Amino acid sequence: MIGAGQMGSGIAQVAAQAGNDVLLNDRAPEYIERGLAVITKNLNRSFEKGKLDASERDFILARIHPHPELNGLDVDIAIEAATEQLETKLELFRTLDAVTPEKTILASNTSSISITLLGGATNRGERVIGMHFMNPVPVMQLVEIIRGIATSQETYDFTESLAKQMGKTPVEVRDFPGFVSNRVLMPMINEAIYALYEGVGSVEAIDTVMKLGMNHPMGPLTLADFIGLDTCLAIMDVLYDGFADSKYRPCPLLKQYVAAGWLGRKSGRGFYTYA
Repeated sequence: MIGAGQMGSGIAQVAAQAGNDVLLNDRAPEYIERGLAVITKNLNRSFEKGKLDASERDFILARIHPHPELNGLDVDIAIEAATEQLETKLELFRTLDAVTPEKTILASNTSSISITLLGGATNRGERVIGMHFMNPVPVMQLVEIIRGIATSQETYDFTESLAKQMGKTPVEVRDFPGFVSNRVLMPMINEAIYALYEGVGSVEAIDTVMKLGMNHPMGPLTLADFIGLDTCLAIMDVLYDGFADSKYRPCPLLKQYVAAGWLGRKSGRGFYTYA
């Protein structure tokens, strides 16, 4: 598991819960330690609620091994959950191609970037695939599985089977910008930000309309803060560039918030302020 942040630690947790040994990597040891602390907290919460016993909790944690260096990766699959920036992911896939055995499947948890493009950065396009988990990973059932143009059926079958083993529901989608989930979700969030930008309603008014009027579990601005406004902007940029259609133009207010460092929950301030 490459990346021990919110998504990476969640994927590592569900993989270990399914009985797999996991090597957890990130740019620095402290990021790995932080990810392990989140996993431990989640498992302790499940223990306190009676959803698993102490021995199960300890066995799950024992299957997750800190691995700060990108070497010695004799693994069946490497899943990356790095920041949603194309150059970062391309460089990472080039590195993974060099440091893993030829048999290893390289999967990306990208929420919008082309799997074909990532596969083209390697010498094993047939073993590159998208495995897009939803946040929070331990709770959400869906995994979008995305084939690149070169992805083999064998790679797809292995990835689908792994998702099911993790207790997830895999859905195959085509390799278009944003896939299905973010091609639908992000323009809605972006339009909610435009409604705020144009003074149509307050943050609370927009969220309340969508919660009570459309039966959404949380409003789009709350959800944007949860996802991270930098991630929202990165996905909108992929959609805008990929489709060359003005309907995907990121709202200027979203760009201003990201420029100000107001990224949502993770920075303590987005459309809402967090303690």
